[in-house]
Amino acid sequence: MADFVRIYEENPNRAEIEKVVAVLKRGGLIIYPTDTVYGLGCDITNSKALDRVARLKGVKLEKANFSFICHDLSNLSDYVKQIDTSTFKVLKRALPGPYTFILPGAKSLPSAFKKKKTVGIRIPNNNIALEIVKLLGNPIISTSIYDEDEILEYTTDPELILEKWNAKVDLVINGGYGDNEASTIIDFSGDEPVVVREGKGGLEIF
Repeated sequence: MADFVRIYEENPNRAEIEKVVAVLKRGGLIIYPTDTVYGLGCDITNSKALDRVARLKGVKLEKANFSFICHDLSNLSDYVKQIDTSTFKVLKRALPGPYTFILPGAKSLPSAFKKKKTVGIRIPNNNIALEIVKLLGNPIISTSIYDEDEILEYTTDPELILEKWNAKVDLVINGGYGDNEASTIIDFSGDEPVVVREGKGGLEIF
């Protein structure tokens, strides 16, 4: 049975954030709010937890395209090869925000991602997600939780999310109703930026 924790985005309670981080540190899986849809995630340094997420998504870990939820751009070089100034300016302008940027992966990636040529970097404009990764001290991985409903692609109600994922994860955060539109994905790993998916983030910023 998953813990169900209410955290308010405007002013996340420190004790509740600590509870979430403790779950992550012991290899637990969480479902948490972002500035788009709710995400399923774990500590990127915990290989057993990463395997659990991959199994839940029905993919092999080495083939999974998980995003890294970061607190800011300060430790980007730990996960991403050096990027040019113009790309960095775009990231600085767009983040925090509803975008995922695909960038060339660094050699210093955690062991589970060593073979990855690219990584998806995400800094959501959501205080709950940002406070979690800040206190944890490294990114968490993120993958959207889809709904089997033919009309709704994503579940937005935390109570319904808990109902569905109760036996599969260790903690569900109730951060209020989520959005039902995913992030905009832009691939900056090649010569020219490519829009992989147009989502909540507008393209006029570019």
